[in-house]
Amino acid sequence: MWTVIKQIARSGWRSEAAPQTDDSLCLAPGRIQTEILRTLGRALMIRQVDAGSCNGCELEIQALSNPCYNLEGLGIKFVASPRHADMLLVTGPVTKHMASALRRTYEAMPEPRLVVAAGDCGCNAGIFDARYACGCGVADILPVDVAITGCPPPPLELLRAILTAVQHGAAKK
Repeated sequence: MWTVIKQIARSGWRSEAAPQTDDSLCLAPGRIQTEILRTLGRALMIRQVDAGSCNGCELEIQALSNPCYNLEGLGIKFVASPRHADMLLVTGPVTKHMASALRRTYEAMPEPRLVVAAGDCGCNAGIFDARYACGCGVADILPVDVAITGCPPPPLELLRAILTAVQHGAAKK
């Protein structure tokens, strides 16, 4: 143990650097909240559905709740019921058994409905394409407003996709 402590004293603590801020996204909470309120009239409620993924995208979605991104502070919340949701965030390839459940979840959502397909698997089934149990992207089952690629997409790209879907929803009105 003393050798480890001596090594730490010699080299110091090593960790990753904090993520760089991106001025093009301009994460001003006031601007984002204003856009969401203008579009929906309330906070954005998201129902996240895992349609058969490896959980890589879910880890990145969970990272949106940490203090660095502070999704709750921006007026965006995850809900358990599709009846309370404004947006459906789907990860993973749609398996045969999840297709009907995904349709029912979408139909239970109130209008206006927004759908975001996250990750390569959500967009086009990724590496699971043309398999027996799964093999279609979300767009084959539901009308997708925004599709975000990446395996898994980083949290900042997920946040961009969510905000793009909100702007797309405002344009649909």
